[in-house]
Amino acid sequence: MAKDKKKIKVVVAMSGGVDSSVAAALLKKEGYPVVGVFMKFWFTSPKLLESEGGHDFNRCCSPDSERRARMVAKILGIPFYIFNFEKEFKKRIVDEFLRGYKEGITPNPCVICNKEIKFGLLLGKALKLNADFIATGHYARVSFLEKDILALYRGKDKNKDQSYFLWQLNQAKLKRILFPVGVYTKPEVRKLAEKFKLPFKKVPESMEICFVPDKLDDFLKRHLKPKPGLIMTAEGKEIGRHQGLPFYTIGQRKGIELSGGPYYVVGKNTKKNILIVASMLKDSALWSKSLTAKSVNWISGKVPKMPLKIHAQIRYGHKAVPAVISKSQTTNYKLQFIQPQRAVTPGQSVVFYRGQELVGGGIIC
Repeated sequence: MAKDKKKIKVVVAMSGGVDSSVAAALLKKEGYPVVGVFMKFWFTSPKLLESEGGHDFNRCCSPDSERRARMVAKILGIPFYIFNFEKEFKKRIVDEFLRGYKEGITPNPCVICNKEIKFGLLLGKALKLNADFIATGHYARVSFLEKDILALYRGKDKNKDQSYFLWQLNQAKLKRILFPVGVYTKPEVRKLAEKFKLPFKKVPESMEICFVPDKLDDFLKRHLKPKPGLIMTAEGKEIGRHQGLPFYTIGQRKGIELSGGPYYVVGKNTKKNILIVASMLKDSALWSKSLTAKSVNWISGKVPKMPLKIHAQIRYGHKAVPAVISKSQTTNYKLQFIQPQRAVTPGQSVVFYRGQELVGGGIIC
């Protein structure tokens, strides 16, 4: 960023939350010409929800969120626009999410949304509008690893770090992205919001899937046709019936509704529509010492020398653990854990770290 800041145009994705609002305020304070953009995503028809006794909007783009984003833009004195990505969000995020569950895996829509929407559609549209960068409220950091090679790092706040969701970014995109709050902790961000006189004292944080307005099972039942089937133990003993494979995920205990438990989901046979369970938490069927990852992306754009020692994180909020990556005979990679890991779940992301640096990631298959 050697150019004069006053000549560097930044589009900020403003969700109406405190993080993206503070990101916009920080950039404005530093002298950048800032433009606020609020994105509209798909959400379940309010009429459908009302007929079922409920009503809500996509939490990322509710009317309240839009009003807060617009209010912040007015306080900061920056232009404010709304981009409508409803159709694209439905096709690329929601439909793919449902397809994954129908196929028996547990997808992570936030990872795909970052790639396809925030750092895909939004970035592309911003560049067409002659913006130099886009910025978001993600807790992550970007800096040069070596000449012309950018690295992605965990956010300063260990409890809020969101780098896990960003492993599909590449060098071309990183060169156009800013994460202003990544160098702060959440308490520090809230203090900055007060300093900038932004209206966030009583605004709760949203931690759930934004387009699921109620319980996940209710959402899946609304959009997928349930297909009941057999529940069997890992040894092949039939012990009950399930409501439909999409309604269960690896490691799940609640909702299996079998006597003599507790039982845990350890696998799915999608061809025969069978749910496989184990009766004890320490059952070996629930623990894995290795996994195979597909669609692997390396942040540097270069495949590291194999085998590679890293720390692997198999779900958001999970502790990264030592592992070794090696190339398989296909385009996939194999991870060998030093210690077995519980509930390795197909469809989720496995992300590779070297210290604080996010080296890459892939989809568990």
